[in-house]
Amino acid sequence: MARKYFGTDGIRGATNGAVMTAEMAMKVGMAAGAYFQRGDHRHRVVIGKDTRLSGYMLESALVAGFTSVGMDVVMLGPLPTPAVAMLTHSMRADIGVMISASHNPFADNGIKLFGPDGYKLSDEAEESIEALIEQQVPLVPSGKIGRARRVDDAAGRYIHFAKSTFPQALRLDGLRVVIDCANGAAYKVAPAALWELGADVVAIGVTPNGTNINDGVGSTAPQTLAETVVASGADIGIALDGDADRLIIVDETGAVVDGDQLMAMIATSYAREGRLAGGGLVATVMSNLGLERHLAAQGLGLVRTKVGDRHVLEAMRTRGYNVGGEQSGHIILSDYARTGDGLVAALQVLAELKRAGAPASEVLHRFDPLPQLLKNVRFAGGKPLEHEKVQGVIAAAEAELAGRGRLVIRPSGTEPVIRVMAEGEDKRQVETLVDRICDVVREVAA
Repeated sequence: MARKYFGTDGIRGATNGAVMTAEMAMKVGMAAGAYFQRGDHRHRVVIGKDTRLSGYMLESALVAGFTSVGMDVVMLGPLPTPAVAMLTHSMRADIGVMISASHNPFADNGIKLFGPDGYKLSDEAEESIEALIEQQVPLVPSGKIGRARRVDDAAGRYIHFAKSTFPQALRLDGLRVVIDCANGAAYKVAPAALWELGADVVAIGVTPNGTNINDGVGSTAPQTLAETVVASGADIGIALDGDADRLIIVDETGAVVDGDQLMAMIATSYAREGRLAGGGLVATVMSNLGLERHLAAQGLGLVRTKVGDRHVLEAMRTRGYNVGGEQSGHIILSDYARTGDGLVAALQVLAELKRAGAPASEVLHRFDPLPQLLKNVRFAGGKPLEHEKVQGVIAAAEAELAGRGRLVIRPSGTEPVIRVMAEGEDKRQVETLVDRICDVVREVAA
């Protein structure tokens, strides 16, 4: 069944636009609340958010929706997405909600839902909630309307949890760490956790004003972090995104280290310690072929999934893996978390850095990636990938690569763009193929 509201990661769109309005948020609260009303106990939902201006509006609307169908609401305030997932489970809530559009600009926002186990909802659950959004959800009698309250120690609970994933025998003393919080949800908790573990912390992207989230800072804009690392003589830089469920690392030279290198480092570290489950890791079709070859050389496997951390997690759970993620920096470590957690993943990187006693540029460079190029083509409507001219140019490109590389072309699940990615041993060939496909997509989409 085609989904009308939910994309690859919840519901997302421009605030006060077609989907992300206060009215829609209230309907989502009513529908999700009705869907999770199971049993006679007092039902509870926890709601977190990032630092977008629209978070206040959507939070209030969600509270109205949930309480109108009899659910009690616990408001957590600005907090990372993985913190909401963790607290949903630890507070015995029936559902968790994160208000965030992740790495998108401030004008966008979104709603992510978690079940009582702290995992993102299944496709079936999201489809059931969509159906309820379209219906008239029954309201409870006046005496059974839910109550709402804020908790003051949610940040402290998450900091304690994140620190518990760092080895007891290690400290971060003597390590200068630049942390870029993207003016987003982790602007308080991430610097605090690093400082409490002993690091010399230089914090940037920690002055949110409602409109500067992801604006020139964070994991999608690491240049400021790289410059700060070099200027301050730091050992390493960590960039989170707006809701802190992913990270990008910068080494001491200012070079950017992506999720593929981080997954390789964590997986090989776990394998050395006898902790790696499944005999490898799970990544998406976007991960570099160099990662696959690097793992194979060590006798480790790579399972590929569709793009989206939910698909990675599903494969991890069904196949018994405990390390997975995306090139973009979503790293899922299922021994600790039920979703991608940028801070927890960063702490595993820092632990390995301390054990190795070597520069980050040495510790984090595990393989030479093959030339890879990704370009986006925006389109107004229709299905450009089904056009015969697009299919023809794609088939020709695949034949030209002939086993020496890969081609991944797909529509985005969060915005109206076609993503065109190619990788191979010849950089010029990769660039030519991507440009050729993009030109044809633009032609048919015009």
